[in-house]
Amino acid sequence: MTTIKPNKLQLHSFWHKTDRQYVLESLKASPGLWAGYRSLEQNSEWQEWFIDFLSGEKIMPILYDSFFKRLFHPDIHPERLSSLLTSILGKKVKVLKILSNEDVMIDGGALVIMDIVVELEDGSIANVEVQKIPYLFPAERMSCYSSDLLIRQYSRVKGEKGAAFTYGDLKKVYTIVFFEKTTSDFKAENLQGSYIHIGRTAFDTGLNLELLQEYYIIALDVFKKNIYPKVRENADYMQTAWLSLLTTNTLSDAEELLNNYPCMEDILRDMSEYLHKPKEVLGMFSDALRQLDKNTELYMIEILEKKNKELLDTYNTLQSENSNLQTKNSSLRNENSNLQNENSNLQNENSNLQNENSNLQKEIDALKQQIQMYQNNS
Repeated sequence: MTTIKPNKLQLHSFWHKTDRQYVLESLKASPGLWAGYRSLEQNSEWQEWFIDFLSGEKIMPILYDSFFKRLFHPDIHPERLSSLLTSILGKKVKVLKILSNEDVMIDGGALVIMDIVVELEDGSIANVEVQKIPYLFPAERMSCYSSDLLIRQYSRVKGEKGAAFTYGDLKKVYTIVFFEKTTSDFKAENLQGSYIHIGRTAFDTGLNLELLQEYYIIALDVFKKNIYPKVRENADYMQTAWLSLLTTNTLSDAEELLNNYPCMEDILRDMSEYLHKPKEVLGMFSDALRQLDKNTELYMIEILEKKNKELLDTYNTLQSENSNLQTKNSSLRNENSNLQNENSNLQNENSNLQNENSNLQKEIDALKQQIQMYQNNS
C-alpha cells in the first residue's frame, strides 16, 4: 500500500487569508452588503462564520443546501456528486441530472438543511439530504420519502412508456440521509462506532426477492470521533475523503484534509474563488439562515406537539386510573355497607340470643327455687 505523502503548503498556495477588520471595512463600504451582513445578526454564530470565511479562517458550511448545490451541482461538476454517491452506495454510479422537487407529494423537507433528488445513469433515483436537527420519527419520515420517490419514478416511467410499461422498468430508489448531529440511538455500544447504516427489506425465510427501496443513514458526528486509514488502496478511501470534507469547518481542518486526501484540492480551490465574492457568499449564507430558522421553528413546534400529546396521554391515563379508583371505591363502599348491615343483623341476633339466654336463666332459677322448696317440704 502507498501512504499519502504530506503536502502542508499546498492549501496556502491558493487559499489566502485576509485581515478581519479589512473584511468588515469592505462590507461597510457597500450599503447593500453591510445591510445584508447586519441581517445575519439574529444568529451571531452564523454571522461570525460569514466573516470567518471571507477572512480565510473557515471553509464554506457545505452541508447547507445553497453551498452544497453550488459545489456539487451535476450540471457544473458532474463527477463530484457521482463520486460521493459511489463511495456511499458501494458501487459505481453516475449522476445524470437533478430532478425537480415541484411534484413532491410528501412535505417532509421542512427539517432539512440540504435536499437534492437526482436521477442516476441506470434510471434509479437517489434522494440526498442533510439533517442538522435530529428530528422526531426518522424511520417513519424516511419511509414516506422513499415511497414518494418510488411513486414519482412510477408515474414518470409509465408516462414515458405508455402501454409498453412493465414493473420491470422500475429501478432502485435510494434514500441517503446525512445526520450532522445524531441521537443516543446512533451511539449505542452494540453499534461499535458504525457511522453508515444500510437498510434493505429482507424476508425471514430467506426468500430471494430484491425490493426497490434502500436506505443509507450517515452519522457524521460519529464519523468525526473515529480515526480512519488514509491509504489510496483502501476500499473506503474516497468515502473517508468525502465524509472528511463534509465534517471540515476550520482552515486547519482543511489543511489536514488536503494533506491526507489530495483529491479534495479541486473542490477546495473552487471554494477559495468565493473568498473575494462577498455578494454571492452573503446570498448563500442568507438563504441557509432562512432555512435554518424555519427548521428550528418547525422543530420546536414538533417538540411542543409531542409534549402536548404526552401530557394529554398522561391526563387520559390519570383520568382512567381515577375512574377505576372511583369504581373500586364505590364497590368498597357497597361492601362496607353490606358488612355493616350484616353486622347490624348479627348484633340483633346476638341481642335476641342474650334475651333468650336471660329468659332461660330466669326459668332455670325459678325451677331451682321450686326444687329447693320441694326438698325442704320433704
